[in-house]
Amino acid sequence: MRREHFEPRRDWQQRIAEQGLVFGSPSTAVDGSPRPYWDESVHYVFELDEVLSLEADVELLHSMCLEAVDNVVTTERYRDFGIPEWLWPRIAESWRRHDPHVYGRFDLRYDGNGPAKLLEYNADTPTALLEASVVQWHWLTDTHEGDDQWNSLHEKLVERWGEIADRLPAGEVHFTWSAGDTSGEDHLTVAYLQETAAEAGMDTVGLALEEIGWDGQLARFVDLAEAPMRTVFKLYPWEWIVEEEFGRHAVEGLPGTLWLEPLWKMLLSNKALLAVLWEMYPGHPNLLPAFLDQPGMLTEYVRKPKLGREGANIQIVAPGYEHETGGVYGQEGHVYQLFAPLPDFDGMRPVLGAWVVGDTAAGMGIRETTGLVTDDGAAFVPHRIPGA
Repeated sequence: MRREHFEPRRDWQQRIAEQGLVFGSPSTAVDGSPRPYWDESVHYVFELDEVLSLEADVELLHSMCLEAVDNVVTTERYRDFGIPEWLWPRIAESWRRHDPHVYGRFDLRYDGNGPAKLLEYNADTPTALLEASVVQWHWLTDTHEGDDQWNSLHEKLVERWGEIADRLPAGEVHFTWSAGDTSGEDHLTVAYLQETAAEAGMDTVGLALEEIGWDGQLARFVDLAEAPMRTVFKLYPWEWIVEEEFGRHAVEGLPGTLWLEPLWKMLLSNKALLAVLWEMYPGHPNLLPAFLDQPGMLTEYVRKPKLGREGANIQIVAPGYEHETGGVYGQEGHVYQLFAPLPDFDGMRPVLGAWVVGDTAAGMGIRETTGLVTDDGAAFVPHRIPGA
């Protein structure tokens, strides 16, 4: 694994816009100057054996996570996740029904030496999908003919929709995002997923989450045309949904209206999962020691809110690395994970976003920042596998 500089394509802004990447908060370079969100002036190079090893790690981690869900449901450990009690039986029903799931993204620490380490699992509402699937693939074919990339995301997404089609209620699949996201990233992600479902032969409708209606007489969700919504993809976290008025309708209406991602993914998108995994698989080479609500044996650690997002409310306790970010999370409790600083490549610190579609590893996207915490201002950079 190494980081290389490369001349950007002359018309790269136009090209990525034509491919749909029309958002992006400015990032920051090592010298403090502004940096575009999509930055193809650099990229990471991996050898094929490294990618094969990462792929195996990701599929193993995913299977371990599913075992953890089963453990939590069987032992009813929902309180450790800060989940309201009225949801407990509904999560168990969703899991035992095998409500279908589509995709997720592991965030990994990896420096090319030794196994990847799990930082967290974005299993409910992962973004940075279009850039990992489409935009960086076009960059590769334009600039490095004959090279390859760990990237079968598009094909696997189309295939996944075909796999679960018979398990979804008949009719259209509604793809929703929140109009409250002013960056446009959520809408873009949903639009791309809608495109993959349509390519798989599904009838699809797109609308903002705020436009969903509730027909009280017939006890069902309806779209703007008053048509019933039987399957809804939502890029909106379950922990927010269940705090809102329509959230109880969504949960109690299962499986009459089926939601993607499913309710049982509340357990995977919660950082309490990290501590449960460490309890189940102590010393596993792909895990960092993690504990619930107290640091346990750790003297150097990262304190993460169980429901934190985009690097908010992170506290690092380690000599020479003391750091804390602001935010609105933490009342739900914290997880304490061993501090393993991200590797340094030319003053930048990358996090590998490794994608799972269904239960299969599907590709990688890399975001890097100058800081210790990867937040919503981190830049996305492509990768390649030479001569593969």
